[in-house]
Amino acid sequence: MRLLSACVLVLAVATAARADEPKPLPKLKVSDNKRFLVTAEGKPFFYLADTAWELFHRLDREQADKYLKTRAAQGYNVVQAVALAEFDGLNEPNVYGHKPLIDNRPTTPNEKYFEHVDWVVNRAAEFGIYTALLPTWGDKWNKKWGQGPEVFTPESAEAYGAWLGMRYKDRSIIWVLGGDRPVETDAHKQITRAMAKGLRAGDGGAHLITFHPTGGSGSSAPFHNDDWLDFNMRQNGHQAEFTGRYDKTLADYNLRPAKPVLDGEPIYEGHPVSFKAKEFGHSTAADVRRPFYWDVFSGACGHTYGHHSVWQFYAKGRKPVNNPLVTWEEAIEQPGGKQMQHGRRLIESRPYLTRVPDDSVLVADEVGTSVPGAGTRRFAATRDEKGAFAMVYAPIGRSFTVAMGKVTGPKVKAWWFNPRDGKATVIGTFSNTGTRTFTPPAEGELLDWVLVLDDESKNFPEPGAAPR
Repeated sequence: MRLLSACVLVLAVATAARADEPKPLPKLKVSDNKRFLVTAEGKPFFYLADTAWELFHRLDREQADKYLKTRAAQGYNVVQAVALAEFDGLNEPNVYGHKPLIDNRPTTPNEKYFEHVDWVVNRAAEFGIYTALLPTWGDKWNKKWGQGPEVFTPESAEAYGAWLGMRYKDRSIIWVLGGDRPVETDAHKQITRAMAKGLRAGDGGAHLITFHPTGGSGSSAPFHNDDWLDFNMRQNGHQAEFTGRYDKTLADYNLRPAKPVLDGEPIYEGHPVSFKAKEFGHSTAADVRRPFYWDVFSGACGHTYGHHSVWQFYAKGRKPVNNPLVTWEEAIEQPGGKQMQHGRRLIESRPYLTRVPDDSVLVADEVGTSVPGAGTRRFAATRDEKGAFAMVYAPIGRSFTVAMGKVTGPKVKAWWFNPRDGKATVIGTFSNTGTRTFTPPAEGELLDWVLVLDDESKNFPEPGAAPR
């Protein structure tokens, strides 16, 4: 224990000589109802992240600035990035020639490397973006696959966590433990919990903590009842079908004690579907839009987008991983990445902290595989628990029927919201009784729509409108 304390003390001294920090963004916390993230003042915070795992490792400052500026303009308020990166992040230096650890010891971080991390974190905050910072990729504590080597013990994990916590306690950070590796042994759990303990000691509890799991799983399986886990993160992964992946978000939402949940890694745009490009090809913008609405309408407190070229920051001359189609600079302008902001604006344009998942808004068709549907054609619904609004996500131009009584008031105002361009169109005002059938504007096509039903008396702005 004395050795650990000494390590923490030595590491703490290294945080003294740093560049001045910018004014931090508002601190974040879990909402009182344990379903959402909010600022310290209680203002709703919709977590809209981009996946940028290799950001600190592969980009110089000019490139990072371009990336952050672009994502900020596209409505993102979080980027997910890793300090000890996946691609031989211990032994392959960053673009400035610096490795993160001296002699690969977690208790001797390299100040020069972390000065670059500081700069990126600060620059992100200047653009209004929080950094969801992974202290390490998972193969540094469990070399299931990847490039290791394993360097963490519970003692060094706690010391490293404490150093990071102290260094970034006043910065705009969300901590993400894990790093896409399975928690298979007690040792893995001990290392994770020790790092969480160190982070809490270092930053005094200033930042939220979650855990990034492996594909098809969630943080809830190993750690749901741990006090340090503020919200659950899933990796529903790189499949395009609803069942068996995206339906798990609702399962985590229903766990007790209640904790916020979000999908930290759904299918990436431009990614080989199910890692089988020869069978299924590469994903499109439609493939990444569907998980947004499936997850959020299932109760998620936000969502993460990713592009297959961006997470690895693929550039010509760099060894590609799983056949990226374009460079990262081309990828940040891809349509799916731009369309995530429309979903965020839609959710923010209606009462926020009272939103609940509720597929009973949909009236199931006699043929259930039609509505609520299956596979990539799965419909999903959400509503305000006080009855102010309801929404239905239709991934295809197929008629469907809704239960009007899920919304309060004698009259219901109905809208179509277009997830591709963020525009809303009034359908009409209807008596709030019985059931009613709606047909999306593009009937029979693989074009998605959101039906929005409002209590007319609330006089809400059009769906997706900027907050008043």
